[in-house]
Amino acid sequence: MDSSAYTIAIVGYTIVFAALVILWFVFTNLPKLLTLRLKIKFKKNKENVTCDKCGEFITGQENAAVAAAIHLYFSQLHDEEAAVITIKKVKKDYSPWSSKIYTINAFRRNNL
Repeated sequence: MDSSAYTIAIVGYTIVFAALVILWFVFTNLPKLLTLRLKIKFKKNKENVTCDKCGEFITGQENAAVAAAIHLYFSQLHDEEAAVITIKKVKKDYSPWSSKIYTINAFRRNNL
């Protein structure tokens, strides 16, 4: 390995880790930015809405209930089908294409 390989490896790892750090920063701050946007919207409309739960996250139990409801909804959309698989064996006639591999190996052995 020469120095250019090390340079490429270091630059590649640096780019990947920088992208991961940026994505982590975006995903951790996205809820804060969205709630800030809602608060600004409420103040702009001069509504007297108190946003007590704006900064809170949904609990794991609530997420599980929503996921279960979505799963049940989508599982009821599909029709029940018969689980019968039929396999028919088809007799194939001889084809020179199926024996082509033998001629390739023979050609290779003769040239070595």
